[in-house]
Amino acid sequence: MELDFEKMDGLVPVIIQDANDNVILMQGFMNKEAFDKTLEIGKVTFWSRSRDCLWTKGETSGNFLIVKEIYTDCDNDTLLIKAEAKGPTCHTGERSCFFKKVK
Repeated sequence: MELDFEKMDGLVPVIIQDANDNVILMQGFMNKEAFDKTLEIGKVTFWSRSRDCLWTKGETSGNFLIVKEIYTDCDNDTLLIKAEAKGPTCHTGERSCFFKKVK
């Protein structure tokens, strides 16, 4: 299986879901290097578009996302990672980044 990093200029969107209760925790982006590092260390690693570098979630807060399962969509251009969250996922301190109800 080869991920398609070409559609979004070297990136794929990644949805992080709690492995225990299926709550959606966050969304980020990976390039090939971030994907490979995630597989290597077992902790979710993103490509930070704002910092223009690799970023392992939790490296400063200690709130790591431990990989349990990884899925790709039918087009191999989006990932779903089921993870065990070691603390709140959102930088606001919320468990999930999706806590602002629109409607």
